[in-house]
Amino acid sequence: MSAFLANHTRTHNCGALRATDAGAQVVLTGWVQSSRDHGKAVFIDLRDRDGKTQLVFDEAFDPKALEVGKDLRSEWCIGITGEVRSRGTMVNDKLSTGAIEVWVKSIEVFSKSDTPPFSIEDAIDTNEQVRLKYRYLDLRRPKLQKSLMTRSKITRLTRQYLGDNNFLEMETPFMVKYTPGGARNFLVPSRLNPGEFYALAESPQIFKQLLMVAGFERYFQIVRCFRDEDLRNDRQPEFTQIDIEMSFVNEAILQKMMEGLVTKLWKEILDVDIPAPFRRMTYAEAMAKYGVDKPDLRCDLELCEVTEACKTSAFKIFEDAIAAGGIVKALRIPANPALTRKILDGLPDFTKSFGAQCAWVKVGEGGVWTGGLKGFAESARDEVNRVAGAHSGDTILFVANKAKVANATAGALRLFIGDKLGLIRKGEWQFMWLIDPPLFEIEDGHVAAAHHPFTSPRAEDEELLETAPERVLARAYDLVLNGNEVGGGSIRIHRSDLQSRVFAALGISEEHRKAKFGFLLDAFKYGPPPHGGVAFGLDRLAMLISNSDSLRDVIAFPKTQKGSDLMTDCPTHVSQKQLDELFIQLKPDLPI
Repeated sequence: MSAFLANHTRTHNCGALRATDAGAQVVLTGWVQSSRDHGKAVFIDLRDRDGKTQLVFDEAFDPKALEVGKDLRSEWCIGITGEVRSRGTMVNDKLSTGAIEVWVKSIEVFSKSDTPPFSIEDAIDTNEQVRLKYRYLDLRRPKLQKSLMTRSKITRLTRQYLGDNNFLEMETPFMVKYTPGGARNFLVPSRLNPGEFYALAESPQIFKQLLMVAGFERYFQIVRCFRDEDLRNDRQPEFTQIDIEMSFVNEAILQKMMEGLVTKLWKEILDVDIPAPFRRMTYAEAMAKYGVDKPDLRCDLELCEVTEACKTSAFKIFEDAIAAGGIVKALRIPANPALTRKILDGLPDFTKSFGAQCAWVKVGEGGVWTGGLKGFAESARDEVNRVAGAHSGDTILFVANKAKVANATAGALRLFIGDKLGLIRKGEWQFMWLIDPPLFEIEDGHVAAAHHPFTSPRAEDEELLETAPERVLARAYDLVLNGNEVGGGSIRIHRSDLQSRVFAALGISEEHRKAKFGFLLDAFKYGPPPHGGVAFGLDRLAMLISNSDSLRDVIAFPKTQKGSDLMTDCPTHVSQKQLDELFIQLKPDLPI
């Protein structure tokens, strides 16, 4: 047992002491950040998760402490007792504790450290793979610690708000029945049921609906979810949701409750007042003006469709695209000297990754164009100018392709140009609810659920389920913040007749309904209440609130883009004995 800890209890963290504490006797613990030996005095920066304090080991004050102080090295873990002294005019403005220093009376070295593979500080350029291998050291860096402390505050405030509003925190299973469709599940073999498997839940969706059937009325859970899919910077195979469900609600009631949660988080954590209610925008408006269903409203540039005007433009590329069922989207950029020829010439390379090409023109006096669209009919040109609201000095960008590609490309161009020209207002928080999206995704005549098959259609669209499913809009909603989808949900179907019609529109037979969702459909025979819910991505919320660069910065132990853990060297092979216990046989040609 440590003699130091037997006799001393920490009095302050390393970010707490101020000028008003001068003269106090204190006990501090933490890690050595840096050491400066001046001969008869040694200066140490002591760090913990809350900040740094300068320690002074002085020969005249305590020669024994100085002897130990001279040996201290980076990342040694120590505890000290000492006296707080003012630094007078020698204040270090870079530290919250910069007005004081602690003169050390006694010290214990709890543990020594090898030289770390990288510096424990924020301004490093160490390869991320190295940092992930030594994640426990990477997590000592102040920026990551602050981000994860912010994440912890989000969950604490969420529990407080939902608890105050009569939500019950309840748990649902991780190991569930595998149901085809949606994201790919991780499978877990069952030793007690040879040849059978659980799936790791990608969402508590079905279980939280069953809790509504059970009469709990208001449920929430901060829950791990799992998806076995290809990863990107903003995806992890295991992630965390703030999962919520409410009975006896419509969209307005649920969204108002969620706005209360969001405004509380921003006020308590960032001291920012977010005005509510949030803006509502239909899916159709978002696609028309921004090309995406999660628009960044910090940029005022808007798209417009000029397909009709371009049908008789005599410009073959546009006319061919329209004849093939495509559209032409345009982006007007008001006169801006920062929009250089170099930026414009680089646009084709940018749009190439979206599978589309970009053209541009400069608008001159009388609406005359200069640029890449030679031979464009004058009447069509004037109509494009009118629809786009173009004036002399403006620039217009064009994308012609299938609607999905054209919208995605033009939407990305909007933000690319906005960033290049400084038109995205940094520091703003622009929230909006995206509403009325399509209920179904239809491709090559195949109908699939755009969300999940329990999402309710709008009442006014129910009559279209059999005759025009492509026109049916959903009672679904996404919460969008600065171009990021941070949450999404829907009002659920609770009527058996309506659920059967939606299943029929999806082409799901009675047999498949029972096989995939039988237990939920059975539950719905016993008086289900009207209900709806939402799930927020905790990782993404934490990333945005903490101004982090990646989801990996707000997850304590993240995976790489290949789904591996470099620190623990996971996943790994298992022994033949373990495989035999699970009745699993590997393919003979499987690489080992």
